[in-house]
Amino acid sequence: MATAVRIEKPGDVNVMTIAEVATSRPGRGEVWIEHEAIGVNYLDVMQRKGTAPLPMPNGLGLEAAGRVAEIGPEVENVAVGDRVAYILGPIGAYSSGRAYPADRLVRLPSSLTFEEAAATLFKAVTAQYLIKSTYPVRNGSIVMTYGAAGGVGQLLVPWAKALGAFVVGVVSKEASMERAWSAGCDEVLIWGADLPQRLQAATNGQKADVVYDGVGADTFGASLDSLRSRGMLVSIGASSGPPPAIEMGTLNSKGSLFVTRPGLAAHATDIAEYRERVRDVFEAIETGIIRPSPSRTFALSEVADAHRLLENGEAGGALILKP
Repeated sequence: MATAVRIEKPGDVNVMTIAEVATSRPGRGEVWIEHEAIGVNYLDVMQRKGTAPLPMPNGLGLEAAGRVAEIGPEVENVAVGDRVAYILGPIGAYSSGRAYPADRLVRLPSSLTFEEAAATLFKAVTAQYLIKSTYPVRNGSIVMTYGAAGGVGQLLVPWAKALGAFVVGVVSKEASMERAWSAGCDEVLIWGADLPQRLQAATNGQKADVVYDGVGADTFGASLDSLRSRGMLVSIGASSGPPPAIEMGTLNSKGSLFVTRPGLAAHATDIAEYRERVRDVFEAIETGIIRPSPSRTFALSEVADAHRLLENGEAGGALILKP
């Protein structure tokens, strides 16, 4: 038997239950993976709450690391005993083990622990496509990112710095400033209605080339006003609710701005593209550009506590679950 988190309907943390589920032989192209560490991401919270709807009943979790315990027919890229990790669906990473498509598994470098992989891969691939595909950050770019003390921010900031950017981190409270500074921000600002003016002062009047906004409703207007002419607002989340609709004429009047809402699935579903992004992540880790840093570990049975911290903005970095 395996242990898994199940939800019957969307709701608060109490809708998550721990269930015993039957193990199954891996099918064609699948392996059975025994999880050693499971990543917790804000998307999991949104799916649990129903703001990112899932078919119900369902499991949760899109990221884990572990060992291959059994392989099914027509599996050639991994072998029993391999240390592997994965991101994206099928959903169900919140479990002690599961059958999973072999072609989405990546072998872990020997220098990377299961815990580091589970704390990093989903967030690092997200940071990778944001700064290299959505808006190609380059030397001299002015980048503003909310959540600079959070899991994605702690990876995006040093990576953008390594590409030559001037990075302004935005945090929600003074207690988060030290983490943002330690990630390498050139300036750290606490969120407030006058954020565009303070950003302009911090950049000698230039404003930002790109703003990464994971907050949504509360910050959308300020984010637009923080952009230079022809700048790009990248909406990457909605922790305060979905951003409001926007008139196309507003983008023109504010300087021919660009607005986009990218998602990980569109950047990591294609297997070749997915593996290339993961290779880039592993190289960034190997060269010290980004540093895996799990902040807290919870037992799988303590999943509600992990979700509460993340939902309340108190995670202080990447969280992982241990089966």
